[in-house]
Order: sequence, then C-alpha cells, then structure tokens
Amino acid sequence: MAKVCVITGGGSGMGLAAAKYMPREKIIVLSGRTMSKLEKGVEELKSLGYTAFAKTCDTSNRASVQELVSFACSLGEVQNVINCAGLSPAMAQPETIVRVNALGTVYINQEFSKVMKERSVIVDVSSNSAYALPFFIICKKAFPLADTDEGEFLRRMLKRSNLAKEGYPRSGLAYALSKNFVVWYAKKCAFEYGKKGIRVVSLSPGLISTDMGNMEAKEGGMLIPYTAEERMGKPEELGYALATVADERNGYLAGVDVLCDGGSTSGKKFKKVEKDKTAPKA
Repeated sequence: MAKVCVITGGGSGMGLAAAKYMPREKIIVLSGRTMSKLEKGVEELKSLGYTAFAKTCDTSNRASVQELVSFACSLGEVQNVINCAGLSPAMAQPETIVRVNALGTVYINQEFSKVMKERSVIVDVSSNSAYALPFFIICKKAFPLADTDEGEFLRRMLKRSNLAKEGYPRSGLAYALSKNFVVWYAKKCAFEYGKKGIRVVSLSPGLISTDMGNMEAKEGGMLIPYTAEERMGKPEELGYALATVADERNGYLAGVDVLCDGGSTSGKKFKKVEKDKTAPKA
C-alpha cells in the first residue's frame, strides 16, 4: 500500500520546504486554509517528481480534521504527519491563537493516531517561545483539560494570557502559552501512542524568514543577536529538520522537543556570560 505524508500548514514556508525533503515515493498531502496556496504548492511538488494533493482543513475544527484524515486514508496508509499549522501573535486574537495552536494539535494527534500504524510518526511544530515564559506564568495544571474539558481549558489559557496588556502583548502571551502546551502535549502523546508503535516528537523553530516570520520580525528580531550566527533561520533549513525528525528511520527520537532556533534560547544566557567576561572592570 502507498505511504502518505500529511503536512498541515503545507502551502508555503517550512511546511512546503519539508515536503521537498520527503522521499519521492511518498504521496504528499498539503493541507491549509487557502486552496489557491495549496494548489500552487502541489504544482511545485509535482514539477519535482512528487505525487501530491491539496486538501483544505481548519485544524481548530475537529470535523475538518476528520475530513482530512479520511481524505489521506483514501490515498494510502498515513505514515508521516507534520503539523505546521499555526498562528503567530501578529495574525490573530488570543482565543483564535489558542484554538488553532493548542486545540488544533489535540485534534490532529487524536484523529490521525486512530488510523496510523506501527512505525508511523507525528511531528508537532511548537516554537522557541515555549521556552520564554517564567515557570509561574505557565498554567500546566490546565493542560490535561484539553483532553477532557475543552471549554475550561480555553477559559484558563485565556485568563492567563489576560495578564498581559491588550493588543500584541496579550496575543504574544497566548502564543507562548499555546506553544508551551504543544511541547507538553507531544510528550504526553509520545508515551500514549508509543504502545501502538506511533512515534511523536515536537520541534521548536526560532525566528524563520517565512511570511509568518517576517510579520514577527519587529518583535521577534530582538532574538537574532542571541543566535549563534546572528541571523534568522531559512525555510529550507527548518524543512530539512522537520523531514529528518519525521523520517520513520529516525525511530528512537520520541517524547522530546527538538529546539531548532539557531541557539537563541541558549544564547540569551551564554552570550550574556561572555559579555560579562569581556566587559571592562570598574
């Protein structure tokens, strides 16, 4: 039976870049909200020798995710799922951000795990923003509610994001909280689905020069000096990382988050130490 790779948020950016690093014998399904963008991506993949299809999906809607699962299964056995769908602080209000980034991850993982078999892989895309929050801000006691009481989960996440000022700061906090949840949920799923031979891992990019990343460059650009090479990441670099993590041959990489941010999370501490060492003595 043909093997299928599903990539949400696959019409452009790192999702489409990841598709180009998948084996050509895989059937690629690009999913997203805008069919015209998906069709353009499909044509690009076909020109490179891939068999590819487009399927619209709103990952914040479980029924829409179920339709995506059914479509993918009609093409073959789903072996790889790369969940790149997400919204950044500049793109939406806090509730929409939490619904897409957090609950969307729940729906993707739950619905695809029902049909995936041994040696299959789910990669959930988070963000290095997941590492930016103080421990006391993160509402981890609310995280398990995503499986049992979505309404209460959403209420608690938004209550915590309301600690920030209205506008971008509040959306930014909702984004960071939602991405911290993604890291937690991927680890949870790794141990739950591992019994079926389904590997789950998350990957957290830094600031990447995609359309979304460029929208966040004004606020997120402050992290660039902390990266090892003092630059933004390239879509193809993240695409290769995602494809590598999603490769079923990488079978012992599970239950962890792969931090692929050019070193910016570590750099905030390391570069400060180096700066302090070279600062002139009083």
